Amino acid sequence: MIKSDYIKSLLNKAKYNIKTIVLPEGEDERVLEAAHLIAEQNAARLIILGNEEQMAAYYADKGWNTEGIVFVNPETSPYLQTYTELLYNLRKEKGLTYDEAKKLVLNYNYFGTLMIKSGHADGMVSGADHSTADTVRPALQIIKSAKKGHSASSFFIMISNNEPYIFTDCGIIINPTDKELADIALDAAESAIRFGIDPNVAMLSFSTKGSGKGEEVEKVVSATKIAQKALKSSEYEDMGIQIDGELQADAAVCDIVAAKKAPKSPVAGKARVLVFPNLDAGNICYKLLQRLGGCEAYGPILQGLNSPVNDLSRGCSAEDIVGAIAITCIQATKEK
Repeated sequence: MIKSDYIKSLLNKAKYNIKTIVLPEGEDERVLEAAHLIAEQNAARLIILGNEEQMAAYYADKGWNTEGIVFVNPETSPYLQTYTELLYNLRKEKGLTYDEAKKLVLNYNYFGTLMIKSGHADGMVSGADHSTADTVRPALQIIKSAKKGHSASSFFIMISNNEPYIFTDCGIIINPTDKELADIALDAAESAIRFGIDPNVAMLSFSTKGSGKGEEVEKVVSATKIAQKALKSSEYEDMGIQIDGELQADAAVCDIVAAKKAPKSPVAGKARVLVFPNLDAGNICYKLLQRLGGCEAYGPILQGLNSPVNDLSRGCSAEDIVGAIAITCIQATKEK
């Protein structure tokens, strides 16, 4: 049973452009349940990696239909040699030997990422039993960034009172430079558009419009200027993106506070995309809102890659995985 109205809306959208999503953690019952829920909704085609006999037996024991789901054992896949050669050719200049590629391709996260690279899948969701690094590393090595000079980053979709927000970066870049922070803001604005969220972007700080001083504030001010300059290019024309900063969190989301602290800001009081100055701030904030504030949290969702690969919290529920799959399907459409 899917409880989140927002995730239901994404699933309905995914049905109009069915994508193939690979799930590398077929040994996890939460993943198997999530795949069943997605298949019931006819929202995606799913490839689950693991022991084919065990997964089929689990579904049979539950009385679940496997229509729209394919079980794949990487060790016996007919594409094993093809993927090995692909991985070797992609990474040999980085020192990867052919024998190392033969071993690495049997890592399920690498195998799933190579499926995407080969066009056999549109996206991947992993992390229920793996660290963020284990999920992200193959994507960065194989899928790579969509824009030259842009670092891949991440965001969370946070649902508060049925209203979606984007929090970024809460999972990848520890202490971004002003240029990286500007790239994060621009990529997050595009992500917001893709998910039907107003691209009103607040560059967060402990200062609002000069109320505080220091290197940390100066970085956010500089990042804001870089992002605002980029918005004037043809790449972002007619997208309706607005970026402003530096803003404190209350000035960013509360119109009463915004009227006092930043009355001339086009973003203050109505921000839906919150850009944190570093990973400490972003990660702490989303976890507190999730655990103490009762917000739904989906992510970390990678942005800036050529194809979507998304991470899960190891404490995720089956419904969390359903949400991540739905999000990955929407990203894979590449529509804005």
